[in-house]
Amino acid sequence: MFSKFTSILQHAVEALAPSLPLQEDFVYHWKAITHYYIETSDDKAPVTDTNIPSHLEQMLVILIQEESEREFGETGPCMEYLLHHKILETLYTLGKADCPPGMKQQVLVFYTKLLGKIRQPLLPHINVHRPVQKLIRLCGEVLATPTENEEIQFLCIVCAKLKQDPYLVNFFLENKFKSLASKGAPNATSEDVLKGQDSLSTDTGQSCRPEEPSGASGMEHTELEDEPPPQMDDLSTGLDTLSIAALPEATVVRPNQDYNLVNSLLNLTRSPDGRIAVKACEGLMLLVSLPEPAAVKCLTQSTCLCELLTDRLASLYKALPQSVDPLDIETVEAINWGLDSYSHKEDASAFPGKRALISFLSWFDYCDQLIKEAQKTAAVALAKAVHERFFIGVMEPQLMQTSEMGILTSTALLHRIVRQVTSDILLQEMVFFILGEQREPETLAEISRHPLRHRLIEHCDHISDEISIMTLRMFEHLLQKPNEHILYNLVLRNLEERNYTEYKPVCPEDKDVVENGLIAGAVDLEEDPLFTDISPDNTLSNQEWLSSSPPATPDHPKNDGKTEVHKIVNSFLCLVPDEAKSSYHVEGTGYDTYLRDAHRQFRDYCAICLRWEWPGSPKALEKCNLEAAFFEGHFLKVLFDRMGRILDQPYDVNLQVTSVLSRLSLFPHPHIHEYLLDPYVNLASGCRSLFSVIVRVVGDLMVRIQRIQDFTPKLLLVRKRLLGLEPEGPIIEHITLLEGVIVLEEFCKELAAIAFVKYHAASTP
Repeated sequence: MFSKFTSILQHAVEALAPSLPLQEDFVYHWKAITHYYIETSDDKAPVTDTNIPSHLEQMLVILIQEESEREFGETGPCMEYLLHHKILETLYTLGKADCPPGMKQQVLVFYTKLLGKIRQPLLPHINVHRPVQKLIRLCGEVLATPTENEEIQFLCIVCAKLKQDPYLVNFFLENKFKSLASKGAPNATSEDVLKGQDSLSTDTGQSCRPEEPSGASGMEHTELEDEPPPQMDDLSTGLDTLSIAALPEATVVRPNQDYNLVNSLLNLTRSPDGRIAVKACEGLMLLVSLPEPAAVKCLTQSTCLCELLTDRLASLYKALPQSVDPLDIETVEAINWGLDSYSHKEDASAFPGKRALISFLSWFDYCDQLIKEAQKTAAVALAKAVHERFFIGVMEPQLMQTSEMGILTSTALLHRIVRQVTSDILLQEMVFFILGEQREPETLAEISRHPLRHRLIEHCDHISDEISIMTLRMFEHLLQKPNEHILYNLVLRNLEERNYTEYKPVCPEDKDVVENGLIAGAVDLEEDPLFTDISPDNTLSNQEWLSSSPPATPDHPKNDGKTEVHKIVNSFLCLVPDEAKSSYHVEGTGYDTYLRDAHRQFRDYCAICLRWEWPGSPKALEKCNLEAAFFEGHFLKVLFDRMGRILDQPYDVNLQVTSVLSRLSLFPHPHIHEYLLDPYVNLASGCRSLFSVIVRVVGDLMVRIQRIQDFTPKLLLVRKRLLGLEPEGPIIEHITLLEGVIVLEEFCKELAAIAFVKYHAASTP
């Protein structure tokens, strides 16, 4: 009570007293603080019961006022006094001792406001960046302390200053061999440490302290470092009286440099206070984006940032219950790091494990964004750490297990993070984790060369339909990612030599045939006994598509991937026989409904693939190695096998298989277009294409239709039920076959739409 009365009385006296020059006023307030320690013997009273906070506040006010009265960059006498007398060093000592109690908090506030409100660059001064570095070490030492909020505010203002002037970060890279032994330490130890320091300086090419920027002279550097502040002798006596011992700082003998700013922020990311942890994450994001090479090297090699990211990912992943419903993993709302506050009581759609799932996805999002913002070298190091320590160390064993429940959950989580990742560098590591780095053509004998890739592709044809669907969905989303290696590894490397085709030299007669609108060596569908039901009513005329067919080129008269588009479209539309069609009985299910979606999706894929510089036309057959044995690759093999069983598979499986195949067909690569969308390609002996697989399915269908009574009415009823136009009723016989026929018809229409859209885009200038 007496102290508060004294403070009020002092403010009243100051208000009535004539105003002093700013420097005298500044010195007065500083001396008032130092005199407290010299004259006071009670070191237990909290700092809020003293005049220290008000004196520090007044010093800040004076410094801000002084700067506003001068031109930018001009240092006033008050700032000169603060720098020359090492006031920040003294305040650091008082804050470290926390005497009187709460002084650390006051010192942090003073530093934060000084750096935040003074416009001129202060950090280049040795008497600023050195005490700032020391104060940084005090932050995050103990979690959940009363000063945590002030600590994070201080660290974030330092990060903001470094973001403005990245070169300043060199002042905050400390040599780990730097001797910080107390005065009583043995001389031998100090000498050994200094020897290590010298050798390290040579090894790393960096001195213990970076060169002073051009704004601070070397003369000032030396004088300020060696000259003790005038009032320090008296203040030291006062500190001794108050039993504030100068605590020796530990000497850590480890190579390279220390990045204490990062270490303090890493400690605070573990704070139980979510707001503090988020601010610490924001500070780290600023630091990883700094372009200074020395800082990047120190960040990745001498801090535990990589370990923190990956270890927390691993612990949050392991905390997920195995019983989490895969559908919940798929449908939980989009997660943004820092915004993962969650209340189980307020959530109407809560499910067991939701809190743990949100925490994991939120931290993964933070890792993704951190790598996205980071300087490239730092980003690569962080992404590789996630690859090695989390993907391989934690996720791979879960994906390779044999428990169906475990496979389903781990695949659902993989699918979720594939959808969520946005950083190109992290995506690259994820792709290498899932598919491997191989780019040479596959052989049947070596399809298990990358075990995880092999296992995941095998899961596309798993005995469990749920696992098959989930894995197919994962691959479908993977194919939509902007990474060239995905499609090349899964498909393109096996089509590079076009050895799925049979090369026949073009003779004059063939050229005449091509000119007449027919394809040499191809069987006209009207003459194929499998398509005897083709009539003018179920085909589309040339005029409906294009006014003219594409001209044949002399180099590639029959294999340029641009066979007359109306013939290709009709080939797919006529694959399913009339008696197996049901869409024309239901309004709004025609072929044209697919055109708009195909156009939009193809445009999106073209935008993704533009930078990959794919060729506009297939590789000339004369330059291809057609003698090599063709293998479509493990991925297409499984998809084609699945497609061949479309009449005997569940409806949901068929939808997913055809969805992946249509995604592949959309890619604007000439070899993919030729192999998946050209019915007239001359297949080599023993090879199959998507069209040939569908032809075999249709042949099987035509035989099986004869054995089913009332096939067409049943087919129409199933379609209406699937569309919700008819209520569910008694189970219909052969339901799997009927649903398969409907999916097959729709898939053929979708392929026709894709073929037309791709041709139209290629023929438009």
